[in-house]
Amino acid sequence: MTKLYPVIIILLSVLSFCRSQVDVYDGFETTKLSNIWSKDRMVKESLKMQQNIVRKGHSAAMITLKSGDIFEPGIGKSKDTERDELCEAYRLFSVEGNTYEYQFSLFLPNNFLLVPVRLVIAQWKQYCNGVSLCDDDSPVMAIRYVSGKLFITIQTDTTTVTVFQTTDEVRNKWLDFKFKVRFSRKADGLVEAWLNETQIINFKGITCYSSKKGYPDKSYFYFKTGLYRDLMPEPMTIYIDEYGKKELTE
Repeated sequence: MTKLYPVIIILLSVLSFCRSQVDVYDGFETTKLSNIWSKDRMVKESLKMQQNIVRKGHSAAMITLKSGDIFEPGIGKSKDTERDELCEAYRLFSVEGNTYEYQFSLFLPNNFLLVPVRLVIAQWKQYCNGVSLCDDDSPVMAIRYVSGKLFITIQTDTTTVTVFQTTDEVRNKWLDFKFKVRFSRKADGLVEAWLNETQIINFKGITCYSSKKGYPDKSYFYFKTGLYRDLMPEPMTIYIDEYGKKELTE
């Protein structure tokens, strides 16, 4: 896998130079998954298009994580993990310094387990080019749900900042998220976020890792959503609908 990293970096550089501005949408209305997504971070059987729990339209994606799905051994002090996540396609990766708007809706069913272990339901990762120094870094931004607390973190070289948290009951209702994001290793980084049309984050400052951590000077970032957790025997299910991403001009 490591040999592919230089190829991917070249591909991303070419795509960022040649492509038009990103503007995509997925309402999960078809039986097959849209090509704006990659499924290489989930087992095939974990994803289903269903019509029982829907934000808009006729259907929504359902992801069910079972014990052992996409297992990854921990590195150092990190625990072993498992995941089933949709990941945006390479051609849609965000470019450092550019501004993007993300919208998506998530639904945790009423019987969703409240667990005291790592559980990430959406995240933005800075692309690591195979250097071991950055291979096990936490996402630069993540929506987490632990022990009944929903919270959002921003991770940089030395600090993890919780920029939003709530212990309100969030299960059995659609959570409509909207983010305006500019990933930057400078002070012009930006995260603004809304949950169900109420602004919950207004953060300005560094929003990514630096080259000291092994990242290229011009970094790329990719969005994932689904379920990522420490190992557990119990299955979990999440629903996803109304995803959109567009690049903003400012």
